[in-house]
Amino acid sequence: MAHFEDRDTSQKFQGRLSTASVVMLIAFFILVLRFFWLGVVQNGYYTTRAEDNRLTLVPVVPNRGLIFDRNGVLMATNTSAYTLEIVPGRAGPIDETIENLSKVVTIEGKDKRRFKQLLREAKTFESIPIRSRLTEEEVARFAAQRYRFPGVEVRARLFRSYPLGETAAHALGYMGRINNKDLERIDEEGQAANYRGTDHIGKSGLEQRYEFEMHGVSGFESVEVDAGGRGIRVLSRTPPVSGNNLNLTIDAKLQQVAETAFGKRRGALVAIDPANGEILALVSMPTYDPNLFVDGIRSDDWDTLNTDINKPLLNRAIYGTYPPGSTFKPFMALGALATGKRTPQQAISDPGYFNFGNHTFRDDKKGGHGMVNMYSSIVHSCDTYYYTLANDWGIDGIAGFMGQLGLGSKTGIDIDGESRGILPSQEWKQRRFKRPEQQKWYAGETISIGIGQGYNSYTMMQLAQATAILANNGVGYKPHLVRSITDARSGGVREIPLEKTHEVALKPEHVEVIKNAMIGVNKEGTGTKAFAGAKYVAAGKTGTAQVFSLNGGTYSHGGTKEFLRDHALFIAFAPADKPKIALAVIVENAGFGATSAAPITRQVFDYYLQGIVPKGPAPDEPGEPAPEQRDMANLVDHQDDDYDAQRALNAPTPGPFVRMPSTANPALPVRKKP
Repeated sequence: MAHFEDRDTSQKFQGRLSTASVVMLIAFFILVLRFFWLGVVQNGYYTTRAEDNRLTLVPVVPNRGLIFDRNGVLMATNTSAYTLEIVPGRAGPIDETIENLSKVVTIEGKDKRRFKQLLREAKTFESIPIRSRLTEEEVARFAAQRYRFPGVEVRARLFRSYPLGETAAHALGYMGRINNKDLERIDEEGQAANYRGTDHIGKSGLEQRYEFEMHGVSGFESVEVDAGGRGIRVLSRTPPVSGNNLNLTIDAKLQQVAETAFGKRRGALVAIDPANGEILALVSMPTYDPNLFVDGIRSDDWDTLNTDINKPLLNRAIYGTYPPGSTFKPFMALGALATGKRTPQQAISDPGYFNFGNHTFRDDKKGGHGMVNMYSSIVHSCDTYYYTLANDWGIDGIAGFMGQLGLGSKTGIDIDGESRGILPSQEWKQRRFKRPEQQKWYAGETISIGIGQGYNSYTMMQLAQATAILANNGVGYKPHLVRSITDARSGGVREIPLEKTHEVALKPEHVEVIKNAMIGVNKEGTGTKAFAGAKYVAAGKTGTAQVFSLNGGTYSHGGTKEFLRDHALFIAFAPADKPKIALAVIVENAGFGATSAAPITRQVFDYYLQGIVPKGPAPDEPGEPAPEQRDMANLVDHQDDDYDAQRALNAPTPGPFVRMPSTANPALPVRKKP
C-alpha cells in the first residue's frame, strides 16, 4: 500500500516539475524576447534616452544691446556679477535653507523679503536669486560648503546698468523679471525658444519698445552631468549673438542740463529738432533711478516711488495732459491768418473784457490793452483779442486747424504710454458725454477755448511737435528717440528713416507774422527778462494755465494750496531764422510762465546753441503775478447752467497735473509692483 502511495507522490512531483519547467522556459523565452526588443529593436530609442540623461542643453543668455546718445555717450550697458540662487523644487525646506545660508553668506531681511515675493511669482523649477552681486570672498566661502546646500548654486549673470543714473530714465525705461504677461508677448512674437534662460525683460520706455532688437539670440551648451544632475564638463557650445545697439537722438548732456534746470520742481520738457523730428531731450520731473529695478526692486524702494505724491514714475512728457494756456495763442493767430478770419493789421479795442450774452469774460489786464492787432495780441498776451477770434471762428473751425498741427492726436513717438489729449469739438463732446443735455456744445464754451483753457488738454510732446511744425514753416516729422541701430553681427548701421507726418498749407508771409510776434515776446513782451542778453534770437510764448475755476474770485499764488496753483508754460524755438531746436515746457503749479518756465528754456537754449553749462537750476520767482500775467479764462460773471460742464472741468482735484474728463483722474491709483 505504501508503494502505491510513493509512486503516486512521485508522479505528482514529476508533473509539477514539468509544469514549472514549462513556465520557466516560457518566462525565459519572454525575457529573451524582451531583451531582444530592448537591445536590438529599441536600441536607438534607449540609446538616445540614456544620452539625454547624460547630457543636458543649457541656454546661454546673450549680451543685451547697449544704448548710446547721439554723441556716443553710453547710457545703458551690462555688468557681470555673481548671484546666489535657489531652485525651490530641488532644495530642502526653504526657510531652513535660507537660515543656514545666512551663516555662510550675508543675507539681510530685505533680501529675504524680495526672495519671498519672487517665490510667489515663480515656478518650483525656476532659479530664484536670494543675493545679488556677491564678493569674491563670499563666492569662495559658499563653494567650500556647496555640498550642504542641494538646489543652491552661484551663477554669473549680466545685469543692466545705467551709468548716468536718473538721466533720461523715462525715455530709457527699466528692466524687470519676466511675468505671465511678458510670456504672452514673447509667445505672440514667436520668441519663446529664444528666451529660454532669460529672466529679465524691458518693462517701459526704449527698453520695452526695442526689446527684441536688444535681446539678441540665445546660444546653448551641451553639458555632461552625473546622476545628481551636476555638471561634469561642457562637450560643445553654440555661442549666443549679442543684441543690437541703439543710437539715440537724445543729447545726454542737454538732457542733464534740462533736468538740472527744474531743480526740485515738477514738470516736463520736450525738445525737438524741427528739421527731422529728432527728440533732443525728453524730461519728466521728478525722475527716478532705473538701476533700482535691475536686481528686482526692493519693497521699500517701490513703496517710496509708488506712494510719492509727486509721482516720479509718471512720464509727464508723453502721458500728462494739460491746458496750454496762452501758448495756444500763436496757433490761434496762425489759423486766423490761414482761414482769413483775421489780417495782421486788423485791430480791436480791448476794454478789458468781452461780453457774450449775459456773460462777461474778463481780460488778463484790468482796463484792457487799448487797440490791439495780431502782433501785440501775442507779445502782450491779450485775452480779449482771442475771445473775439474764437467767437468769430467757431469751435469746429478751431478744431479743424489745430488738428493739422497734431494737437489732440498721438504723435507716434517710439515709446509706449502716450496720451491722446483733448482737441475739443462738437463731435468730441457728443462722444465724450452720455446725456443729451451734456452733449450739446454751447457757444459760450468756445470763448475760453481761444486762450487755451476750457476743454483744451494736450501733452508737452504734442505742444513741442506743434511748435516744431510752426518753426519749420508747416512741415512736421514723426518724433523719434532712436536715430539708428547697429547690427551686432555685421556691425552695419541701420538708419531710422524720417517720416513726414504733417504738411500744413501755410503762406510764408503768414508764418513770418507769427514768428516775428513770438520774437517780440522775448524782446519786449512777457519773455523779455528771461532772454535778456541772449547772443541769439529766440521766438517764444509764455503761458499760465488754470488748474481750477475761481468763479469770479481773485487768484493768490501764495494763498492757494500748492497742487491747485497755476501751471507755468513756455513754447519756443531758436535761432528764430533757422531753428535748430523747438521745445515745450511746463512747470506744474509754479505760477507764471515767464518767471518759472522761460528761465528753464533759456538754460536749455544757451547750452544747445552756445555750449554754456549753467551753474545750477533755473531761477524760480513765482511770487504774485501781475494782473496782465494771469490767464483768466473762467473768471466770468455768471451762474448760468450752460456752464456747468465748464465749471466741473476745472474743479479742484488733488494731483500733480491736470487731466481732462476723457482721461484718467489725476489722483492716479496705486500701481502694482512690476
